[in-house]
Amino acid sequence: MSLAYTYRPTRLDDIVGQSHLVGKDGILQKMIKSSSLTHSFFYGPAGCGKTTLSRIIALELDMPFFELNATSFKIEELRNILKSYKNALQKPLIFIDEVHRLSKNQQEVLLPYMENNQAIIIGASTQNPYYTLTSAMRSRSHLFELKAIEFEELEKLLDRVCQSENISIEDDAKRYLIHSSSGDARAMLNLLDSASKISNPIDTPTLKAIRPNALQNGTSESNEHYEVISAMIKSIRGSDIDASLYYLARLIEGGESAEFIARRLAILASEDIGNANPNALNLASSTLNIVQHIGFPEARITLSQLVVYLASSPKSNSAYSAINQALKYVKNNPNHPIPKHLINHSKEYLYPHDFGGFVSQIYMDKALKFYQSKDIGFEKTLSEWHTKIVQPSSES
Repeated sequence: MSLAYTYRPTRLDDIVGQSHLVGKDGILQKMIKSSSLTHSFFYGPAGCGKTTLSRIIALELDMPFFELNATSFKIEELRNILKSYKNALQKPLIFIDEVHRLSKNQQEVLLPYMENNQAIIIGASTQNPYYTLTSAMRSRSHLFELKAIEFEELEKLLDRVCQSENISIEDDAKRYLIHSSSGDARAMLNLLDSASKISNPIDTPTLKAIRPNALQNGTSESNEHYEVISAMIKSIRGSDIDASLYYLARLIEGGESAEFIARRLAILASEDIGNANPNALNLASSTLNIVQHIGFPEARITLSQLVVYLASSPKSNSAYSAINQALKYVKNNPNHPIPKHLINHSKEYLYPHDFGGFVSQIYMDKALKFYQSKDIGFEKTLSEWHTKIVQPSSES
């Protein structure tokens, strides 16, 4: 029997992480204890406990538990389950894994069963249900996000398992095991299980031979890895190509996932380069898409190309600063009324294309200034374009 199966939690108090949901003041804890939980969808990265939580809920509520998978979901199977509990005192809990794979038609078939509460429907997904489920499904359920398990929480679980199973592991190997599992408790225990059968004590080379790189999102990094990714970002921002490549190599060799690195670089492309070189965001987007399909070792080449490009690009945080100022203003001030001529179907609205592309009209009842171009790189061209567009009105 695998360690992941042996140490799978069977009580709410045994769940690793997710304190925002199942901790003492967690909303799910309160809803379960008060038997007020209704149809729900759990979403979050693999190995964060979505299926386990669903099983524990069924135990806590003393409900029959049925586990289905959206990849092989058949409505007839659901009907047969519900038919057998038609006159029962207790409703069943129907768990549907990979719920994002349900077609729109399958989701529509589920709606009547959710509406009449013949069962509690709980779905699990690694994808955000705000994008994968229909509005009708979302309106009949609660959506709860489970997060990748933090480094410290995984460390506590690892220590407990190692002590119980008399497994020895070197300190460096322990850090690599936790970090490379990327917040996935199941993946951590599975790798521990395999490595413990090969070496004692478990060392880093053994772990890397089994898992050369980190899994998936890389959201559970140790402080050292956080410092390395921060150093790479700062080096790119400072236009030091070689330092940027050095830290990129450190991240790759340390087992960081290609996708996580690419996501951080995509953020930098907007935050630190922006419209000084708009193509930086295009290249970052392409890189993110590529590494999702090819992975290491080939992904190192694409990441290197992007890092060199970003470090070489002109830098501007004008767009980043502008939206931060706008959000701060909106948060701290009452909403300004929208001018009547901007409301849909207003006959007073002046359509710019009828006036050669620009016509002077009021878009806010108060003049506000959030954006300030730094006139760096292509940003200077954009400023010149904007000036030429609005200049005729200022001269009239």
